[in-house]
Parts: sequence; structure tokens; C-alpha cells
Amino acid sequence: MAFWLDLMFGNAIGLMSMIVIFCTIGIMGYLMWMFIQKSKPE
Repeated sequence: MAFWLDLMFGNAIGLMSMIVIFCTIGIMGYLMWMFIQKSKPE
């Protein structure tokens, strides 16, 4: 576990990849929320 944490957060490339993954999850969550809001009946 410590190896993976060092690999992800120990250098700039791992940190950038984690930022990209979290931003992608956030954008997908926002799009799903927007889709659910739009498809609700009035």
C-alpha cells in the first residue's frame, strides 16, 4: 500500500494522473446529475 501511495503521490506524473482521474469522475458525475435533472417530469 505504501508503494502505491508513493507511486501515485510521490512524483509529479502520478499526481497529475490522479488529478486527471478525479476531474474525469467529477465531470461525469456532473453530467449524470444534469441528465437526471433534465429528465425529471415537471
